Amino acid sequence: MMKKVLKTIGKVVGWFFAGIFGILALLCVITLCWAIGPWTAGTVTDALPTVPQDFVPTVRLIAFTDPHNMNDRVAGIVDKAYELYDNDPVYPGVDGIFGIGDFTSVGLEGDYANYTEVLFSHVRSETPCINVLGNHEFKVDYYDELFVKYFPHEPDTVTDIKGFTCIGFSGDRGLTEWTFTPASLKWLSDAIDDAEATADGKPIFVFAHPHPFGTVYGSTVWNDFQLNPIYAGKSNIITFTGHSHFPMNDPRSINQNTYTVVGCGACRAFELDINGIVGQHPDGYDTAYEMCVIEANDTGSVRIRGYDVNSDTYFCDYFIENVNDRSTFAYTYKNMKAHDTAPVFPENTAAKAFRSENGEWVISFSEAHSGFIVHEYKVTIRDEKDKKIFSKNFINDYYVIDNDDTADFRIGTDTLESGRSYTLEVRAESAYHKYSDTIKLPFTAQ
Repeated sequence: MMKKVLKTIGKVVGWFFAGIFGILALLCVITLCWAIGPWTAGTVTDALPTVPQDFVPTVRLIAFTDPHNMNDRVAGIVDKAYELYDNDPVYPGVDGIFGIGDFTSVGLEGDYANYTEVLFSHVRSETPCINVLGNHEFKVDYYDELFVKYFPHEPDTVTDIKGFTCIGFSGDRGLTEWTFTPASLKWLSDAIDDAEATADGKPIFVFAHPHPFGTVYGSTVWNDFQLNPIYAGKSNIITFTGHSHFPMNDPRSINQNTYTVVGCGACRAFELDINGIVGQHPDGYDTAYEMCVIEANDTGSVRIRGYDVNSDTYFCDYFIENVNDRSTFAYTYKNMKAHDTAPVFPENTAAKAFRSENGEWVISFSEAHSGFIVHEYKVTIRDEKDKKIFSKNFINDYYVIDNDDTADFRIGTDTLESGRSYTLEVRAESAYHKYSDTIKLPFTAQ
């Protein structure tokens, strides 16, 4: 009798795990099929767009995302925006500020109180300030009550700023904190339809927390499937998103297929992937302090820039000549990959190894350079007998903007021996999976 019970239990467990693996396999197939379109759509252009010297915006907006209680950084972004643009010679002023969700940790009222106290003490009264809910706000059931208590507008709102329709979409929580109810999705669809009826060639801006699935960097895991069919085919939609914490420094954080998606990075902590595995938090990930600057004119041209507050530096500058003509979309995956180049190491590349203050070995070598960024390095170390003693992929710290021209990676406390000679083999990989030659660099552990 016991054998039959155990056999039955074994079958149930086996079918359970088979079902789980089947679902995972199906999701992988769906992901691959969905990605084929965005990866292959569009044409390859001779050059990427540059901002015309005579471009003069008629609106300027600021967006930031995912502060997660780092309210000092929210204050810094708002103050920096005014500092940059109060006296801008081309177009002075900030016309609107947008927080794109996850301003709390788990959606508690104290987080709302602290965030809004800081935010509204720095945003000027004449500047429209719109906020939307993120999934972290959805962790409590009474998120809608808290929102209307602390913000002067509804969670889902449409605001006209200088003649441009700006849609703030929070949505209502569906079955999980990562899904929306059908009613809230209908609200978004109707709001877009209404905006299109009066757009008159202007872009329509949608500020929402999650990326549409399979669009920008990070959206294959941190995303919402439900948004794709709402935006699809609406070329004048530009949606500004967060949620993934994947850095805006990465050129894959802008994507165009039939509409435009921009991932706005984060202002608490970055997350990255390596070999497709997300959840990576390499050195410097907690320095995230990015904002997105959006400028547009009445003829449908849009300029989008990323700004790093830590270094007071613009790190990207995108220009969409005409949001109404998708045949001109240059920021497709296909076109961006075509303009990427394989990383190249400088001629004087050298390597060294030294111990950090805590006794951990650090391998250091000259950085490679590519068309956009070097995303990661494949590092292998061999001893004097050509035996491989260490091998690992490291994410490059391109998300930290500084003047350091070396790559430095911690490799453990007992990997090397002082005074011994080794050979470093290193290969660099770009954002669009182009590879350098593998170089071999001799060094002696100090």
